[in-house]
Amino acid sequence: MTTPIPLQHFVGGRWATGAGEPLRSVSPARPDIVVAEGATSTVADVVDAVTAAADAGARWARTPMHQRGAVLAAAAAIVEQRADEWGLELAVEEGKTRAEGVGEVTRAAQVLRFFAGESDRETGEVYASPRAGEQILVTHRPVGVVGMITPFNFPIAIPAWKIAPALVYGNTVVWKPAGPVPLLAMRLAQALESAGLPAGVLNLVYGENEVGTAIVEHPGVQAISFTGSTTVGRRIAAAAAGRGVPVQAEMGGKNAAVVLDDADFDLAVDQVMLGAFRSAGQKCTATSRLILTPGIADRFLAALAERARALVVGDPAEDRTEMGPVITEAARQRITAAVAAIENGTVVAGGEPYTDELRARGHFIAPTVIEVDGSADIWTDELFGPVLAVRRAGDAEAALTLAAESEYGLSAAVFTQDLTRALDVIDRLDVGVLHINSETAGADPHVPFGGAKSSGLGPREQGRAAREFYTQTTTVYLRGGRSGA
Repeated sequence: MTTPIPLQHFVGGRWATGAGEPLRSVSPARPDIVVAEGATSTVADVVDAVTAAADAGARWARTPMHQRGAVLAAAAAIVEQRADEWGLELAVEEGKTRAEGVGEVTRAAQVLRFFAGESDRETGEVYASPRAGEQILVTHRPVGVVGMITPFNFPIAIPAWKIAPALVYGNTVVWKPAGPVPLLAMRLAQALESAGLPAGVLNLVYGENEVGTAIVEHPGVQAISFTGSTTVGRRIAAAAAGRGVPVQAEMGGKNAAVVLDDADFDLAVDQVMLGAFRSAGQKCTATSRLILTPGIADRFLAALAERARALVVGDPAEDRTEMGPVITEAARQRITAAVAAIENGTVVAGGEPYTDELRARGHFIAPTVIEVDGSADIWTDELFGPVLAVRRAGDAEAALTLAAESEYGLSAAVFTQDLTRALDVIDRLDVGVLHINSETAGADPHVPFGGAKSSGLGPREQGRAAREFYTQTTTVYLRGGRSGA
C-alpha cells in the first residue's frame, strides 16, 4: 500500500469528497505511511444525510423483509470474497495482526449473513384473547432513522453488527466511524451499495466531535447506537434523553480473569494471554485485571511473564507478528504514562520502551504485566492497551470479591474445574458476558452482547436481542365482523 486510497463519504446514494478538514488515515505501525486521505464531512453533510435517510425510510420499510435480507446476504458474499484484501488494509490502518484483520472482515460477513436470515424467522407474536372471535397480535416496526457512532478497534465488525439489524428491520442509517479508521468504513459501505442497497438507506459521514454532535442532536434521528467510552456514552445518552430518543450504548470495561487453584493451568495461561494481548489489548472485552489464588499464583505469574516477553511484537502486516501497535501516538503516551506512574506495583514483564527503529517510531507498547499490591489507578481505570494488572487473593471467595469490585460490568472469566463453583459464579458476577475457562474477549453474532453497570446502556446488541432496539411494537387487537351463522 504505497499510494493513499482516496476517501469519500456516502450521502443519498452518492460518493463525494467531504467539504470539511483534511482527513488522513496513517499506519500506527509506520506513521510515515498514509493509508487513505480525503476530507471530513461538515454539519451540512450530516443534515443532508439525515434528510436522505428520512426520504428513503418509508420506501425501505415497505420493502419486503426477504428483499432487505437478500441485500445483506449479497453484501456478506462481497465482504467474504474481499476478506484477504480488506483484512490486510485493516491491519495496516488499525494495527491488528493480518490474521486478526482477515478474521474480523470474515466476522463482519457472518454478522451480515445472520441478519439476512431474520426474514425466515418469526417476526411477531400471537396471544389468545379473552374475547370470542378475536386474536391479539404483536408486530414489530422500524424505529426510523438511526444514528450510529462506532469505534476504531473493530472498524468493520462493530459497524456490521449495528448496521445489519438496523437495515433488515427496515430502518435507515446515518453512520460516523472513528476518525483513525475511515477506510474500512468506506469498504463496508461499498459492499452494501454493490449488493443493491437503495440510495439513502445507508449514509456514511466522517468527522470528530462536531459531526458526532450533529448526528446526536438532529431532530430527524430517532435512535442512536454508540460504542466507545463510558464518558462519551453517558453524554450522548443525556443529550438524547432531552428529546426522548432511545440510546443503545456499549461502553467501557475493566474485565477480570480469575484463576483458581484447580484451574487447567496451560489452558488458563493461553486464554489469559489471548485476552490481555490480542489486538494489543484494544478491546472493550480485553482482560485487563488478573486475580490469582495462592496455590497457583507464583507458577502462573512466572509462566505469564515468560510468555509475554516472548510475544512477537512488530509490523502487523507480517505473518509472524503476534501483536501490533496501539492506534495513535497519543494512546501510546497515555498508556506508558499510566505504567510509569505506578507506585505500589512490580513490573514483571514489559514496561520499557522499544529502541529498535520500527517499534520506536511506531505506536508500539511492550506486552506489560504488573503485580499491584492493593488498589491502584491501573487496577481500576480502563487503559485500552496491552497492560495486565495482577493481584493475589487469599482464597476463591476473596478472588471473586475482587473481580466484582469494579464500576464496570462488561465481561469476566473464571478458570476452575469445580462445576459447583462455576454455577455459583454465574449468579454472583454482575457482568453482561461471562466466560468459564475461556478468555474474557469474544462475542458470537447469534447471541446477545452488552454490559452491566457502567459498561452498557439500553438493549443488548447482536443476535435476536437486537430487535428490541431497532424495532417498536404495535399490539393489534384483530377481530372480524359478526358471523352470519
